[in-house]
Amino acid sequence: MHPSKNNFYVLLCLALVCSPSHAELSDRDQPIHLEAGQVNIDDAKQISTFEGAVQFTQGTITIRGDKIVVTQDKEGLKHGTATGQLASFRQKRQGLDEYIEGYGERIEYDSNNAAIDFFGQAHIKRGQDEVRGDHITYNSRTEIFQANSAPNQKAGSSKGRVRVIIQPKTKPDAVAPAATPVLIKPDPTLPPPGNAQ
Repeated sequence: MHPSKNNFYVLLCLALVCSPSHAELSDRDQPIHLEAGQVNIDDAKQISTFEGAVQFTQGTITIRGDKIVVTQDKEGLKHGTATGQLASFRQKRQGLDEYIEGYGERIEYDSNNAAIDFFGQAHIKRGQDEVRGDHITYNSRTEIFQANSAPNQKAGSSKGRVRVIIQPKTKPDAVAPAATPVLIKPDPTLPPPGNAQ
């Protein structure tokens, strides 16, 4: 299958199973908290580098990695790049007790556009549904995924292909429902026993 058709099919499948619930809408308005073993802040360039078991938190968003570099533009908008073996991302879905979780060798987070890119061994889970590929883009506002396989893979090779697992949303009942009991009532039009005519 042609790569662009493959990507379109994956995007279509994921769009069909997405529910109307979205990621927590207030996350981008929350303060950013970072913890690390070492910090290097360059105010002139607006670049901060955090190394050593780094944890980035903004609202319900948590990003972990060996290293996270955060850049800020003149409008105060932030972009973060996390790297590690593997870096991880987690965000709560709006109105549900459920999270989106993602992993990659590199994760890029754009707080303005609510876009997250996962590169290298990319893997995203939402409930029981999973997407795996070499590069996955996820928009936390729209909950739309796009997954790509590695270029230059031979046809028929399983390495580098996009993998999607979509669980059924309704499960059949394991046990058939109990039959409604039949009620027996006396018929007042029948004569009592022994008075048959």
